[in-house]
Amino acid sequence: MNDSERTHTLVNLSEERLTLAEPAEDIRGFDVIDRHGDDIGSIEDLLVDDGDRKVRFMQVKSGGFLGLGGKTFHIPIDAITSIHDGHVHIDQTREHVGGAPDYDPDVVAEEADVVRERGYYEGVYRHYGYSPFWAPGYVYPGYPHYGTP
Repeated sequence: MNDSERTHTLVNLSEERLTLAEPAEDIRGFDVIDRHGDDIGSIEDLLVDDGDRKVRFMQVKSGGFLGLGGKTFHIPIDAITSIHDGHVHIDQTREHVGGAPDYDPDVVAEEADVVRERGYYEGVYRHYGYSPFWAPGYVYPGYPHYGTP
């Protein structure tokens, strides 16, 4: 079975009590900055492919007050252009991120197995203009080793 035929399960790094081999890969708590320098939110968690053990998405919380309210987005790590000084810079705009498919934890939990060509995660990749990681020819980005801004 080739990679495009396998199903992958994405798990939240914090819920699975996983650790990353490289401490530099753990960007939870970092602020996300768009391509114009505007703040989008902060990284609450990382979604890891349980088969390949690679980070696939950042779970970003935006807005709210004292932890209440706000909106949660998943942003593919493919969007990252640099990581430094507690900031993750992405190649998207704040407005584009705001238009991403809504994250509903109950719906996403039902679709935990990522299946080629369908589901929430495929829609997220399509929104941002990236090929899904399970697509033929996908190349994992240089996460977390990006150049400086």
